[in-house]
Amino acid sequence: MTDVIWVRFRTAGKIYYFSPGDLEIKRGMNVIVETARGKEYGKVVSDIRQVDEASLKTPLKPVIRIATQEDDDRETVNRIKEKDAFRICKERIAAHGLEMKLIDAEYTFDGTKLLFYFTADGRVDFRELVKDLAGQFKTRIELRQIGVRDETKIIGGIGICGRELCCHAYLSDFAPVSIRMAKEQNLSLNPAKISGVCGRLMCCLRNEEDTYEYLNRKLPFAGDHVTALDGTRGVVESINVLRQKVKVIVEEGDEKVIKEYPVEELSFKSRKSHGHGKGSKKAAEEETAEEKELEALESLEEKEGSGSKLDE
Repeated sequence: MTDVIWVRFRTAGKIYYFSPGDLEIKRGMNVIVETARGKEYGKVVSDIRQVDEASLKTPLKPVIRIATQEDDDRETVNRIKEKDAFRICKERIAAHGLEMKLIDAEYTFDGTKLLFYFTADGRVDFRELVKDLAGQFKTRIELRQIGVRDETKIIGGIGICGRELCCHAYLSDFAPVSIRMAKEQNLSLNPAKISGVCGRLMCCLRNEEDTYEYLNRKLPFAGDHVTALDGTRGVVESINVLRQKVKVIVEEGDEKVIKEYPVEELSFKSRKSHGHGKGSKKAAEEETAEEKELEALESLEEKEGSGSKLDE
């Protein structure tokens, strides 16, 4: 086990582990750390905690120092300069007639590089723009194309749950999200209900995925034939995953009624033996227009995984 802290950086809310070393660091402090881009200014978003070294993907880098007043002043100046850089870059984009939307501007802590983040429907030839900006700011310029999920992560906002967006608040990277997760959780496949502010599938679909996969393995599918402990046979009408109960259509004389059973009181062919979604009427239905629209969203997410960048 080793001591770590989480440090968050301003742009895109990136959060990374660092070693506190012998420094007495607490949540809320500002620190100077060494990153792939050089020295960076970040905010500590956790108290010192211990993690298993085997879970760390790369060797921990140490915190250089707790931010001084001079460091705070430099960061404040950088933030002011970024506002002017953003305005000027927007003007130059318009002057060059480029189809791109500027999202943010960021100076590295030492001021040796100025980064611009933008979105665009396709590839943009911004080589002349980069040369223009380099001459304007007299520093190294980098333009980086990002996807709409990254745009939302940078800008932030409030989700349909009423809380700050997870991507802006604490997510460091985007984990893959699929339609299968929505199906596993018995959610409506209406894109408007399971898409986030960014217009892509909500990141929180993944939060409970492991739990639902575990619980669903114990349940039959809608349309499956089941037998109760008392010998009653019927067809599954619906399931309640969290309560682990099953509504079954059974025949009583000349009538069909719906009875609810705890899953442990039913016998049926397990999911493991016939695979997720196979052998059930629900899974055999043709894809709806909503499903196809969601698949289009997934396709867009895959394409946005590789943006373009160019520096001067």
